[in-house]
Amino acid sequence: MKTAVGIGAAALVAFASALAFAPRTPPPLAPTTIGVERSHFNTVTQVGDRLLAAGALGGILYSDDKGVTWTSAKLSQDRQALLVSIAFAPDKKTGFAVGHEGWMLRTKDAGSTWEEVAFSKENGEPLMSIARLPSGDWISVGAFGRAIASKDNGQTWVPLTLPAEVEDKHMNRIASTEDGKNWLIVGERGLVIKSTDSGETWQIEPEFYNGSFYNAMPTREGGWLIYGMRGNAFVQTAPGEQWTKSTIHAPISFFGHAQEKDGTIVLVGQGSMLGMSKDGGKTFTLQRAKGRATLTDIVLTGPDSGWISSDAGLQPFPPSQAKAAAPADQGAKQ
Repeated sequence: MKTAVGIGAAALVAFASALAFAPRTPPPLAPTTIGVERSHFNTVTQVGDRLLAAGALGGILYSDDKGVTWTSAKLSQDRQALLVSIAFAPDKKTGFAVGHEGWMLRTKDAGSTWEEVAFSKENGEPLMSIARLPSGDWISVGAFGRAIASKDNGQTWVPLTLPAEVEDKHMNRIASTEDGKNWLIVGERGLVIKSTDSGETWQIEPEFYNGSFYNAMPTREGGWLIYGMRGNAFVQTAPGEQWTKSTIHAPISFFGHAQEKDGTIVLVGQGSMLGMSKDGGKTFTLQRAKGRATLTDIVLTGPDSGWISSDAGLQPFPPSQAKAAAPADQGAKQ
């Protein structure tokens, strides 16, 4: 009897061993996706039907399904430097990305692959914004008064001539009207540089504020909205008219903008705050998006859809549970 039990036990062990080492087909792996919920992004933009986002560690992602899935673009050099701005030519294929350490990348396939144009590990002033003029020239501006231009689609770059009053001021953003005729460059210490001839020549706008401006946008009324630190924003109803301070009931710094089809202006800024204006930027109401992140940019992909970039990832717009913010801190510093 004991012999039979022993033989049975041995057979069971042998069967289990054979089963353990037998070849088997593994279950299919889940699709690989790139998490965009926690990464630091400084900019999000759209070219054609493609979305692109870039930011910390030099990463550039793109999405061809309105942000459902994201793919890492291929870069010729992995510098892990902060990228700040992306712009494309009208062909929607050629574009540039710029950032810290004077890093500049160029794409010819709408952002799938990027080649390095410039990088300076030592004494490389950050490039903060890049744009293409109607002439076909590219211009880029950044820290410490740095301004450069290219007439050969980015092959070579030379200093861009700007008024002497720029000095060593940081320049944060280049903006233009849709027709490309009127341009602004805005920066620190109230710096506003304008061009009314498609970027051929530039003049200093008389100072009306001594703080930093982070961005600017043309209004549908034919003027400009400029905004920046501590809730300071100004509207000009038409070129040459006086600048008027907007009403924002909190000292929130704003960094990016979009405009909905009904004309509503949306600003995004610190503390996950949104500024909403229905009167061309004269007054803003406040809403809070998800979390307490610094919102850096926004792009609209449809009438009621879009994406917001931040230092805590990408999040959809409009926020699913946006709440009106109380108009506290009305005595904010100017």
